[in-house]
Amino acid sequence: MVTLMETQGLVSMTDEAQLRWMALGDTTRQPAVILLHGGPGLPDYLGDVAPMVADLAPVYRYDQRGTGQSPWRGPHSFARHVDDLAELLDAWDVPKAVLIGHSYGTDLASRFCLRHSDRVAAVLLMCGPFVGDWRTGDRAERGRRMSAAQQERLRELEELPHRTEEQEVELLTLAWFTDHADPGRGWHWAAQGARRRRPVNWSMNGELGKEGRSDPLDEHLAELRARLPARAELLGGADDPRPVSALESLALRLALPFTRIEGAGHEPWLEQPEVVRTHLRRFVQGAVGT
Repeated sequence: MVTLMETQGLVSMTDEAQLRWMALGDTTRQPAVILLHGGPGLPDYLGDVAPMVADLAPVYRYDQRGTGQSPWRGPHSFARHVDDLAELLDAWDVPKAVLIGHSYGTDLASRFCLRHSDRVAAVLLMCGPFVGDWRTGDRAERGRRMSAAQQERLRELEELPHRTEEQEVELLTLAWFTDHADPGRGWHWAAQGARRRRPVNWSMNGELGKEGRSDPLDEHLAELRARLPARAELLGGADDPRPVSALESLALRLALPFTRIEGAGHEPWLEQPEVVRTHLRRFVQGAVGT
């Protein structure tokens, strides 16, 4: 087995924010794969995904500004996050990248394609972006997966003006365990993530959520279809509480192939790691020509 080297560092943005990044594999190879984590407001959590393809191409990850080890206090916008990615590519000397986004990372990847299509060699959108009225189905399915007591407790925690550390962990666990197909293992993964993916930048989450509602990606789909690279795909967990039908509809509107991963929810690499690994390797091999 080949041992892959991991490197990391900090890059200063034009507004003096510093973003922490990690790279796995031979960074002299081109094009590179960039993993874009979700949230918004969470630090990077895709460390288990990077090794799946890092022998095929170098894989970069980073904590988005205001999360993890990328400290930032100030306003957030899609435009600024797109600029961050462009500046990181410059710093990494990556003229053209293979983007793999997860959840909010798919929104970021899509908006990056809209502004910098010349810098995208291929794009894989995993568990997003969700367009149309997907939230109604999401709320209903999460309600079905939770007991009445769990729903009430989550509401109580959300309404607290201030939460202790343990209350924050409890809130996140309740909010996240329904992301998974298997409720038992889902609770374990959610509790684990509630302690590791911290702290949550709720301000960032709120600002980008508000902008997403005022300038939804739905209104840019025709342009996005024209600007996506030739190699672009959608992938989603069949048991994601967010309705998979929304991804199927998006695939039709963008004329993209869509793969459903059975027995998996919003983080399919946890529940179906070999299926995801096989899919990602096929995609990256095609994108980098190996």
